Amino acid sequence: MTGAEMKTSDFYFDLPKELIAQDPLKDRSASRLLMVDKNTGEIKHEVFRNIIDYLHPGDCLVLNNTKVLPARLMGVKENSGCAGSSSGGASIEVLLLKRREGNIWETLVKPGKKAKPGTRISFGDGLLKAEVTDIVEEGNRLIRFEYEGIFEEVLDKLGEMPLPPYITHKLQDKNRYQTVYAKYDGSAAAPTAGLHFTKELLDRIEEKGIKLAYVTLHVGLGTFRPVKAENILEHHMHSEYYQISQEAADMINDTKKSGGRVICVGTTSCRTVESAADKDGLLKECCGNTEIFIYPGYQFKVLDCLITNFHLPESTLVMLVSALAGREHVLSAYEEAIKEKYRFFSFGDACFFTDSFL
Repeated sequence: MTGAEMKTSDFYFDLPKELIAQDPLKDRSASRLLMVDKNTGEIKHEVFRNIIDYLHPGDCLVLNNTKVLPARLMGVKENSGCAGSSSGGASIEVLLLKRREGNIWETLVKPGKKAKPGTRISFGDGLLKAEVTDIVEEGNRLIRFEYEGIFEEVLDKLGEMPLPPYITHKLQDKNRYQTVYAKYDGSAAAPTAGLHFTKELLDRIEEKGIKLAYVTLHVGLGTFRPVKAENILEHHMHSEYYQISQEAADMINDTKKSGGRVICVGTTSCRTVESAADKDGLLKECCGNTEIFIYPGYQFKVLDCLITNFHLPESTLVMLVSALAGREHVLSAYEEAIKEKYRFFSFGDACFFTDSFL
């Protein structure tokens, strides 16, 4: 089946609502792990911490070290009749999408109709103030922020984690929507495959002779955007910023040269290396924006295996996984996961699409 013949509905599966994980497990590495042989579709059930038994010395794990911003801000509209007053103003929710320049951010505002250019908003009793300066594509607002001190510290005090729309529970600990190796601020969503790793597990993996290559891709909210076109080729991917250091590029290139496997942790790490690689699958230090859309028929240049969570029906992420392991294998693995009551999505269990159970 070529891309031109593929329909979005080809990637549909029926997911019972109760399998959507609402809360993270206390122990990150206690999640279940569905092992899937990407070539045969064979399945094995495991616990995530045992993934170390299936990683070989000389392999390289590629991890996305982006950090999720507590990007959801609850504010009130300042009354235009009284300068600086926020009393009695309408509630407004602002979600930071990406920094444009200085203190100007592209945001998603709810309700949008209350946020015309010139609208002023106050957060945390005036600890943070803002003004809507413009309306851009898809109705997003450009907002200029005013504050004392360091923006990230103010945000840490006032902001909430921007959990995906399918999670309705309140997150008790902000750090549970953050990988243990998160380093660079900039994401509106977590690279969730990495949430299963503890520092101790990563130390043991390194001690076994497996390299850890850190890349950065700032995950945008477009990752949750549904595919509306029935012909998948008509879907336009959102743009996300990525960065690869020389150290990570060398580590990945050396792994390929010496016959080790490049195992991406999450679809974001996969999209980063596949976007940046040259035609021979080699990487160098670089940064840029990617809109890469990976679906069946795509030839991977860098990635050999993939550790990932369970994704939404008809999503670009299910299409990416299907490009690696084949649509039939992926859908039958998901069917097995549903039957065995695996937990789905951001706080759910994991899959390892591998070439060997040894």
